[in-house]
Amino acid sequence: MKHLLSIIFILSLSFTVFAQDDNTSVKGTVIDLSTDLPMDRVNIVNLNQVIGTATNDEGNFEINAKVNDTLHLSYIGYKSIKVRVTNDWMKFGETKIGMTELALALEEVVVNQLKLTGYLEVDVKQVPIKSNYRYSISGLPNAGYEAGDRRPNAVSKVIGAIFNPADFLHNIFGKKPNELRKLKKMKEDDQIRNLLASRFDREMLMVLLQVDRFDLDEIVNQCNYSKDFINSANDLQILDAISECYEEYKILNRNKNGRI
Repeated sequence: MKHLLSIIFILSLSFTVFAQDDNTSVKGTVIDLSTDLPMDRVNIVNLNQVIGTATNDEGNFEINAKVNDTLHLSYIGYKSIKVRVTNDWMKFGETKIGMTELALALEEVVVNQLKLTGYLEVDVKQVPIKSNYRYSISGLPNAGYEAGDRRPNAVSKVIGAIFNPADFLHNIFGKKPNELRKLKKMKEDDQIRNLLASRFDREMLMVLLQVDRFDLDEIVNQCNYSKDFINSANDLQILDAISECYEEYKILNRNKNGRI
């Protein structure tokens, strides 16, 4: 009987340890390597658990993490870095992480100057007009789909675009189902959503979804969003576009399979 009680006690202690491991966190301070000064508002994302946080005014942060999790640190004007959570970090507590400032380089911008004549009817025709109409489909939650101009095949293009991108999504993510799960997690984490809403570089999306910039843009393009949207949308809008596209594919695909 004593042996049985001992075994139960050891097992309960083990479960308690495991439960504690599931809720562990790491602390740290982010500094500028050139000045040794703390950096506030540095964005930090745990790529394994898809949760985010940011440093405070003293450069300090705390985030849920386990051993071997990877933290991605980013700040505008600084080189983004990845840091692996080690046993030493978990054991000894806080650590300092240094970031390096990037050299700022302005890209050459070419402005096509309009040649105005002074006649309104003539000059107004020189102004480029972007016409990207959106079509909605009954039963689907999205506000609509971009389909270019009002051509006769626009609606059929929209319908086809819902199924085709799913194949593309599966080709991209098929061997990496965890990346598809991250879509949902990213949409639920307010810190990550706020981070993505302020960015236009696609870096965080590429890191979390494990795709390059070309594939990321192609996914949104196959979901029938225009080049204007792809070029002007922030990272949160791109995330929502990909997520909605995939969710709606699953609805239509489930209905199609149900009829077979």
